[in-house]
Amino acid sequence: MTLLRRNWPWLVALAVLLAFPFLFYDWTRGRHSGFALTLMSEIGVMAIFALSYNMLLGQAGLLSFGHAVLFGLGAYCAAHTVNLVKAGTIWLPTELVPLAGGLGGLFFGFVLGWLVTKQRATAFAMITLGLGELVSAAALMFMGFFGGESGITIDRVMDTSLLGVRYTSPWQVYCLVLGWAFVAAVLMRLQMQTPLGRMANATRDNFERAQFVGYDPRRVRWMQFTLAGFFAGIGGGLYVLIYEIVTFDTVSAVKSANALLAVYIGGAGAFFGPILGTIVVVLLQSGVSLLSNAWLLYVGVLFIVMVMYAPVGLVGLIGMHTPIWRMGRLRELLLPYLRALPPALILFLGFVLLVELASFTTIGAAQGKRFAIAGRTIDTTSPVPWAIALAALALGAFWLRREARAFRLRWDGLMEEAKRQAGAP
Repeated sequence: MTLLRRNWPWLVALAVLLAFPFLFYDWTRGRHSGFALTLMSEIGVMAIFALSYNMLLGQAGLLSFGHAVLFGLGAYCAAHTVNLVKAGTIWLPTELVPLAGGLGGLFFGFVLGWLVTKQRATAFAMITLGLGELVSAAALMFMGFFGGESGITIDRVMDTSLLGVRYTSPWQVYCLVLGWAFVAAVLMRLQMQTPLGRMANATRDNFERAQFVGYDPRRVRWMQFTLAGFFAGIGGGLYVLIYEIVTFDTVSAVKSANALLAVYIGGAGAFFGPILGTIVVVLLQSGVSLLSNAWLLYVGVLFIVMVMYAPVGLVGLIGMHTPIWRMGRLRELLLPYLRALPPALILFLGFVLLVELASFTTIGAAQGKRFAIAGRTIDTTSPVPWAIALAALALGAFWLRREARAFRLRWDGLMEEAKRQAGAP
C-alpha cells in the first residue's frame, strides 16, 4: 500500500494516457483515429529519446549534436532483428523488439562513447557533431546494414507475441509504445538516484572537485553515454515498429536537433521537462506543419525566446511559482497575468500574420495557394494586411512591455516576502 501511495501519479498518468485516445474515437464506425494514435505514439517515442538525451545534457552537462546516431543505430538493429525473426533465423517476441534496439544502442554507445568522452564541453560537442555527419554519410554508402536511401523495411506482424497480439492496428502499437515509455521513464528516473547518476551531476557541476576526490570523470561520462545509448536505442526500436521502416534520416542532425529542442524548451534541469518539451515540439511538427509552410520558423523563434527569456525551460517557469504558492499568495499573480494576456495575444497574432503574409507571398505563390482567413481571401500584394500586421506587432510589443514592468515589480515583491518567510525561525 505504501508503494502504491508513493507511485500514484504514475498510475494516474498511465490511466489518463490510455483513456485519452478515446476522445478521438469514432463511435459510429467503432474505430480509433489513426492520426491521433500515431501522433501520440510519436510523442511516446520522442519522450524516451529526449529523456535519454537529458541523461547527457541535464545530468552530465554534455551537449551532444549527434545523439540521433544512437537512436538511429538502435532502430537499424531492431529492424534487422525483426527481419531475422520473419525469416525464421531467430525467435523473439514482438514485445521485446525495442529491447533489441536498446542493446544495439548500448553497444554503439559503448564503442562510440570510448571516443567522444575523451573530451568534454565544447570539444565533446564538436566531436559528436562530426560523428553524426560521419554516420549519416555512412548510411548512404553501406547498403548491407543501412539499406541506402530506401532504408530497411519490416513487417511488424510476426505472430510471436507473448500476449497473443498481432499489432495490426495503431491502438495495439500505441499500447506497446506506452508500456515501454513508462518502463524506460521509470528506469531513467531511478538511474538519476544511483551513484552513477549522482556522480554525473558532480562532474557536471564541478569537474575538478570530482576528480580531486578520486573519481574518474571520463569514465563517468563514458558510462553515462553508454546508458543513454541504451534508452535511445529503445526509442529507435519503437520507431521501427510504428512506421515499419528506418532510413538514414533517423541518424541525421535534424533528429538530434529535435531532442535538443525538446530538452531545452521543456527544461533540462527537471526530469519531466523533456517530456513536456517533447509534447510541444511534436505538436508543432505534426500539427502546425499541416497549417503553415513556415512551421520551422515558429519552432526556431520559440527556441530563441526560451533561450533569451526562460533558460530554465517550461518546467522551470512552473517551478519558479512554488515559493509563492507555498505561502498562499499565488492568486495575487492572477490579475497581472490576465492583464498581460491581451497584449501578448495581439503581439502573437501580429507576428503570425506577418509570417504568413511573407510565406504566401513566396512559397504559397509558387504552390498556387491562396491566403484565407475565415473563408475570406487576403491579397498578400496589398499594403493593408501588412500594415495591420506591423501595427499589431508594434502595439502588442509596446503594451506588453508596460505590463511586464508592473508584473516584474509585483513578482519581485512576492519573491522577497517568500525569501523572508523561508529564512524566518
